[in-house]
Amino acid sequence: MNQYLVFSIGFLAQICFSARLLVQWIRSEKAGRVLSPVLFWQLSILASFLMMIYGILRQDLSIIIGQTMTYGIYIRNLYYKGFWDKIPKAVRMLAIVFPILAVSILLGGNTYNFNKLLRNENIPLYLMIWGVAGQFVFTFRFVYQWYHTERLKQSVLPIGFWIISISGSLMVLSYAIIRRDPVLFVGQIFGTVVYCRNILIWLRQRRQQRI
Repeated sequence: MNQYLVFSIGFLAQICFSARLLVQWIRSEKAGRVLSPVLFWQLSILASFLMMIYGILRQDLSIIIGQTMTYGIYIRNLYYKGFWDKIPKAVRMLAIVFPILAVSILLGGNTYNFNKLLRNENIPLYLMIWGVAGQFVFTFRFVYQWYHTERLKQSVLPIGFWIISISGSLMVLSYAIIRRDPVLFVGQIFGTVVYCRNILIWLRQRRQQRI
């Protein structure tokens, strides 16, 4: 497939990821506290869908693993936001089935399959391990967020989410630099700024509560 088209899909996914952070950041700044707006999760699932396609086309295992692990958490948060049930049933079923189809493409097929991802000559084993580790740390932030959401029965973005985000982002950023992947690099640079700002908003909110 044309490389420019592949990168276009990746950049479109990163635009959606960046847009979700921008929306969350602006609304949190206005409210003076860290918010979890429904648009954040709507853009998340759209971006994840596109990023899985990009990962398959780039034959990049770390990208695919990361997106597959967070996809269901996005859906769960949309459920708590009261939006998931408003989506037509056919679209919901397609959204749920898509990750299964993506994995099926990796396990079979001649062009994009799991064995080729593991033996990708463009990605040394040590770099792939580092990239996957970075994605696991980056993905764990949503597992952490999911735990708090289920405990409180409402969609929230706790302080730990942003701290883990920075750690994972720096790992993925270093992977992107070595891999020379402009899509991952651009996405992580912008994200790191938003993660730091949300921590500052949270700290300011805590100080105001103590006064």
